[in-house]
Amino acid sequence: MDPILWLLVLFIFSLAIGILAPLAGVGGGVLFVPLSAAIFPFNIDFIRGAGLALALTSALSSSPKLMEEGLANLKASIVIAVVSVASAIAGSIIGLWVTNKIPQGKYYIYLTLGIVILLIFLVMLKGRVEFPEVKKVDSLSQKLGLYGSWYEPSLGKVVEYKFTRTLHSIPAFIGVGLIAGMFGLGAGWANVPVLNLLMCAPIKVAVSTSMAIIALNTSAALWIYIIKGAVLPLIVIPTVIGMTIGSRIGAMLTVKARPRVIRIIVLVILLVSALVNIHKGLHGLGMV
Repeated sequence: MDPILWLLVLFIFSLAIGILAPLAGVGGGVLFVPLSAAIFPFNIDFIRGAGLALALTSALSSSPKLMEEGLANLKASIVIAVVSVASAIAGSIIGLWVTNKIPQGKYYIYLTLGIVILLIFLVMLKGRVEFPEVKKVDSLSQKLGLYGSWYEPSLGKVVEYKFTRTLHSIPAFIGVGLIAGMFGLGAGWANVPVLNLLMCAPIKVAVSTSMAIIALNTSAALWIYIIKGAVLPLIVIPTVIGMTIGSRIGAMLTVKARPRVIRIIVLVILLVSALVNIHKGLHGLGMV
């Protein structure tokens, strides 16, 4: 295929992902990496490097708008990023080592990732997550001042919220950072369930705060791929441009969208990503 046509296809592909990413609180890599691996004839390391660049672009483009509207909690994102940045760097190193040193290592990564995302999907499917009720706030969340409010158009009023169980969430975010760096996905696909189901953030706050977290820890993971030469401009440039435009549109839609609609989008993205990854892994290992 003509290189110019590849650039156009990548641009349109990333534009669509960019619109969906802020609505679901993901960086976009969770869709870009598995789908690109199935569609485009690029090396998996280049796809993962582009996935991190795409996730970072989405977060940086949409976070200012979400913070302005009071949806993204900056204090919470900073606290979480402190523990997840180091694990994201470690995950990047491990992920590149597995795909380059272990026979069929990339397919084991696909399969494992798909199973993890499927489990998260099942947990969120059963949870009532639009406006979680916080019965008790832990002392650490109180000391850090992890609370806020925003105007919810669908309810016609200001909604106040509080985070809880911050200390119990730290191990989960360490694991999220490790997996995110390893697979080149950003971290929104797992940040949202942890923020929403464990820390009791309303779904809109969870998806918006997730974007702020991605902006902090994905930048650290991306440097490892750059250092290892796994970031190819031919792939990254059109995806970043498409993502920048798409994520700004997505951020505006997030402010207006109903919480129930956002929840459905999150679930669909998680399910599609899980199935694509599981199939890719099983097919590569000769099991299907």
